[in-house]
Amino acid sequence: MSDSQTDQTLEQLTVDADGLYQEENFTDRRVGSIQRLSPVTREGKPDDSRPVLYVGSTQVMTPVGALPLNFELDAASLDEAIAAFPAAASASLEQTMEQLQEMQREQASRIMTPDQMGGGGMPGGGPGGAPGGGIQLR
Repeated sequence: MSDSQTDQTLEQLTVDADGLYQEENFTDRRVGSIQRLSPVTREGKPDDSRPVLYVGSTQVMTPVGALPLNFELDAASLDEAIAAFPAAASASLEQTMEQLQEMQREQASRIMTPDQMGGGGMPGGGPGGAPGGGIQLR
C-alpha cells in the first residue's frame, strides 16, 4: 500500500468528534431491538443541538437462513419508536426483497460469452453435452 493510500485510509478511519452518539439498546428478546442514539459532545455531555435518533433491527427467516433488517424509526421518543417498529420493519423487508429481486434479474440477464463459460464455449464440453460436462443426453 502506498503512502497516499495509507493516508486516505487513515483519513476515512478518523472518528467524527462532532458527530458522536451514545448508544442504548432496548429489546423484547423476541422480535427485535431498538437502538436509541443520543447525541453527545466530544466531552461525552448531552448535545441538545442535534436530535435523538432511533434505529430498529430484527431478522426474518428465509429458506436460506436469517435475513437481518436494520431501519431508521421516525420517532421522538422510545414509545413512538415502539409504535413505529412494525411498519418500518415491514417497509425494510419489502425494500430488501425488491433489491434482491433486482439483483437476481440483473444476474439472470447477463450475457455469457464463450470465454466466460470456460471449456471453450459450449456448455457441457461440446454439442450434446459430452461426458464430463453438465448436460448428458441418453
